[in-house]
Amino acid sequence: MNSTQQYDINLTSTEITNLWSTYINDSGSICHLTYYLNTVEDTEIKSVIQYALDISQLHVNTITEIFTQEGYPVPHGFKLNEDVDVNAPRLYSDTYILYMLNQFGKIGLNAYSMAIPVAVRGDVYSFFSQCLRESDNLIKKTNDILLAKGLYIRSPYLPKPESYDFVKQKSFLAGFFGEKRPLTGTEITNLYTNFQRNALGVATMISYSQVAQDEEVKQFLLRGKEMANKHCEIFGSFLKESDLPSPMTLDTEVTDSITYTFSDRKIMFYTTSLIALSVGYYGQSMSMSPRRDIGVMYSRLVAEILKYADDGAKIMIKHGWMEEPPRALDRDELAK
Repeated sequence: MNSTQQYDINLTSTEITNLWSTYINDSGSICHLTYYLNTVEDTEIKSVIQYALDISQLHVNTITEIFTQEGYPVPHGFKLNEDVDVNAPRLYSDTYILYMLNQFGKIGLNAYSMAIPVAVRGDVYSFFSQCLRESDNLIKKTNDILLAKGLYIRSPYLPKPESYDFVKQKSFLAGFFGEKRPLTGTEITNLYTNFQRNALGVATMISYSQVAQDEEVKQFLLRGKEMANKHCEIFGSFLKESDLPSPMTLDTEVTDSITYTFSDRKIMFYTTSLIALSVGYYGQSMSMSPRRDIGVMYSRLVAEILKYADDGAKIMIKHGWMEEPPRALDRDELAK
């Protein structure tokens, strides 16, 4: 099927939504990556930033072309001349930037793996398949540099069992009373990676709170920093009770710059996006944790961050910062 024939088939609601979300995220990434490119010192990391920036620019161009052909409005997204000062002083260390690039790849891998199964039209399917490969490549590039620099934090190792076995006691599911069984490999993985994401989140909230302009936004970000710190402590406590180490924190990878760097609109968008990702990660972790006390813990944390997300959305709506996503027709409104 050629490109002209592709456009004879209407985009589905899921295809439009995933393309729209990708445009918004990549237009924001262009702002971040261009700023990183101007402040990073390490040449190896700089080459990966350039690779990620080229990918984001290609995504924005491709989606613009698809939407234009469809007669669908291109989102406003984020702009270099509106949402970032690419010449602002250095706000992050090279180490932070490298970890953030690695996280960009993982976030992309997760998003595109969900976009592909619901992409029907050939050009959209091919686009998201390519995006998936690029995210995989970004993770590999950043992993290689993290390993070479001794910065890659491996998750804990497990002892080798003599043979396979089956669960024989109902206490395997317990966790509130009596003796708690050791953590399973899946539970360790989720606790460890959720700690890592929150540690990066703490550093990000610190940096955003330093350069945010609006006082209400600053207070919201400081609240987010405290919440992420608390979540790290909770995940760390579960690891500690099984004599397992916690990952490193990244607070010191943020400089003392307080100069305008990112717009408050962009800061709030990224903060609420991180919250949404956390809800998904925690929900998945809860479903994979047989021990009841761990499941309840994730349930409580999800409720907490959902309340935080709701407060963030109210701030964005109040200031006119929330771009409306694709939605169904309001038939009641049309009837009026």
